[in-house]
Amino acid sequence: MAKIISYNKLWKLLIDKNMNRSELRNKSKISTASLAKLGKNENLTTAVLLKICNALECDISDIMEVIDTGENE
Repeated sequence: MAKIISYNKLWKLLIDKNMNRSELRNKSKISTASLAKLGKNENLTTAVLLKICNALECDISDIMEVIDTGENE
């Protein structure tokens, strides 16, 4: 089975914290390109992910997960 990274947990966390994507970008000091990659479930460096975790005071497992696509590789 093929697996992908999903950042759906991040978007749910932002809703819980009453924060929008621009506020996340400013607080975590990540680039707009990194924010766009998050929106497309693309790979990011661990440094960027740690910036987000530090800004939101959470663990990496709180913002991302690995999910099955249901497709064979």
